[in-house]
Amino acid sequence: MTNKGTILSGMRPTGRLHLGHQSVLDNWVDLQDQYNCFFMVADLHALTTGWEEARDINRNTLEMVADWLASGLDPEKSAIFRQSNVLQHAELHLMLSMVTPLSWLERVPTYKDQIQKLGEMGKDINTYGFLGYPLLMAADILLYKANAVPVGEDQLPHIELTREVARRFNHLFKPVFPEPQGIVKKEVAVLPGIDGAKMSKSYHNYISIGADPEEIQKNVNLMVTDPARIRKTDPGNPEVCVVHKFHRIYNRELLESIEEACRGGRTGCVACKKQLAGSLEKQAVAVRARRQEILSKPSYIEEVLRAGEAKARQVAGRTMQEVREAVFGS
Repeated sequence: MTNKGTILSGMRPTGRLHLGHQSVLDNWVDLQDQYNCFFMVADLHALTTGWEEARDINRNTLEMVADWLASGLDPEKSAIFRQSNVLQHAELHLMLSMVTPLSWLERVPTYKDQIQKLGEMGKDINTYGFLGYPLLMAADILLYKANAVPVGEDQLPHIELTREVARRFNHLFKPVFPEPQGIVKKEVAVLPGIDGAKMSKSYHNYISIGADPEEIQKNVNLMVTDPARIRKTDPGNPEVCVVHKFHRIYNRELLESIEEACRGGRTGCVACKKQLAGSLEKQAVAVRARRQEILSKPSYIEEVLRAGEAKARQVAGRTMQEVREAVFGS
């Protein structure tokens, strides 16, 4: 890999990817030509909130990597790999856990928030693994000496923790790690779920990438619209309508006329949903075809992962050699 700067990013294999992930994948595709990219199937992270579903991880991995490849990730440009098959991730996490104050983990904003939200859904995540997952994330990033990490704004506290951990290690032992910067792409589209809440696999309120026409139509029909609009001819308020938020992304060139027709009571919610479903289907056709072709060759996905893991191990091995020498002496 060339000296272009390094990026590490990943996703947990907890089920099909949804349209909320599409803009993230589009960003990854663009970054491939600007950085040395490591894209990780974060299967160890999947255990932090779904250890009871561990048997699904292998199947979910194949599904997710198929989505990545269908969306344009190129294994010739990027290392695509399973986190658990590069053992240095666990080793560096252990080493860093010895010098990271417990209070740093407890103050991560998403920690208490996720315990509450997932606890309400019946998930028991009062575990050491869940408390320590931000440190595992830091280890993932530092292992490849990544100097940039594409994240949403809600993930910036994780990057700041990673920077603090790097500074602490470098101070206690010797300089090994750079301090990574978070890359927040302001124009990344944020889609709500069909119920208006955050689109999430956990909340079952999503539309899959490359969904078939039936899934698209079913979920668009369930989208929340203006509750004050009773009849087709009633004036609507697009700003409170989930369908309108999708139109902003998938029908930008028609948005003004769509809004005018809604506010003027000239287009009903049923017709508006039908128009959106048609636009989503046009977007899904090509990805769905590529995805189906990739899934028909599961051995190809395995080859991509094995090749990516070989690249990842080379870099991770060098880093861990430096870490051991810094801690124990040469």
